[in-house]
Amino acid sequence: MIMSGSLVRRSAVALVSAAALVALPVLPVVPGGAGGQGAAAYAAGSGVGGGQAGVTALYAQGHWRGGWAAAPQRSTGVFGKNWSEDGFARQTVRQVVRVSAGGAQARIKLSNRYGAAPLKVAGATIARTAQGASVQAGSVRQLTFGHGRSATIPAGGELLSDGVGLRVRALESVTVTLYLDAPTGPATFHAMAMATSYRAAGDHRSDVGAAAFTETSQSWYYLSGVEVAGGGPVARRDGVVAFGDSITDGYGSTVDTDRRYPDRLAERFAAAGRPRSVLNEGISGNQLTNSTSGFGEKAVVRFRKDALNTPNVGTVILLEGINDIGMSEWSGAPGGPTPAVSVRQLIAAQRELIRQAHGRGIRVIGATLTPFKGAAYYTERGETKREALNDWIRTSGEFDGIVDLDHALADPADRGRIAPAYDEGDHLHPNDAGYRAMAEAVDVDAF
Repeated sequence: MIMSGSLVRRSAVALVSAAALVALPVLPVVPGGAGGQGAAAYAAGSGVGGGQAGVTALYAQGHWRGGWAAAPQRSTGVFGKNWSEDGFARQTVRQVVRVSAGGAQARIKLSNRYGAAPLKVAGATIARTAQGASVQAGSVRQLTFGHGRSATIPAGGELLSDGVGLRVRALESVTVTLYLDAPTGPATFHAMAMATSYRAAGDHRSDVGAAAFTETSQSWYYLSGVEVAGGGPVARRDGVVAFGDSITDGYGSTVDTDRRYPDRLAERFAAAGRPRSVLNEGISGNQLTNSTSGFGEKAVVRFRKDALNTPNVGTVILLEGINDIGMSEWSGAPGGPTPAVSVRQLIAAQRELIRQAHGRGIRVIGATLTPFKGAAYYTERGETKREALNDWIRTSGEFDGIVDLDHALADPADRGRIAPAYDEGDHLHPNDAGYRAMAEAVDVDAF
């Protein structure tokens, strides 16, 4: 449950399982783009509209809110073979995502954050999903970027499309299709999609059917957001960002079923008659205090870019730290153990995220770290750190509220272990039932 009121205004793979293992500045973006093809694309470090304050003001003026999101990552094969390392050339990539909030207009956000060269997007469409790689007839909308059909995103940059009329409901799936003509080189992507993406040779951005899309992947490429607008009044800053590692990312949930805990949380808001943006900004393997080549920039660096640079966000649920503890104790970690971390360092990192959020007027809900006894990187010393960090989260009063996910998932017979009914099998990651229990532990009436 979330507890607030008495709290002052101050909130793995986590581990990649054994089966899966065999600071850029914030980038400004503008609501719809204007002028020529590059008008909505910005290189790292460019300043528009007064930096972060300007970005926030532009978003507010546009009345856009997040429908779906995924945190960008550098190309890597640590999770297994994917398309990120080779990139694309004369190929179409089709990606299916479910939006948590609906609207009458839609636009997409593309990221070349980790690209070594400019990325040319030859064309893009958005449509309502039918089944697999097919889309609903009559729903295909050509996307433009600053009124042009194609666009180039600078290395390290991000890009928003213009808005297009497409009425979508909360919890409805949309399909975004990108045609990449020129060779891209290694691709900025999101490794652990828990959803199927599709690829075809040649230009098939406007296809309704699925016949050309003969290759599949379980990652997302370049696509980092789908935003919606219109369709009714929207409460100011009612968006929720779930920020964390693989337990937020949804490792262990059933592919193509939207059963990660943020997905379930979005369903709870919708069932209560209050659908809202619930955006998943988890990265599997991510840490609070260490950046790694396969698992993303450390949380204290990426938090502004991934959690706070989001339209209409008002709350962040923070669940991170188990990888800092476990990977520092584990010789099986990719690249070897990461530097040892103390409880004091973990607390300092969480305080820094609270400070960043409060500086933007965003509240932070602290989530206790879930049990991991029996996991590949479990040690008694690590458990002592987890318990100490959880005690601080519960009692410090520095968060705007807490959600006790440790309590929600723990085995009553052994509080250090995830309950068997919630265990994906590696004693660290929840299964579908466990992710549902996490979402149910959040008090939606407190938002």
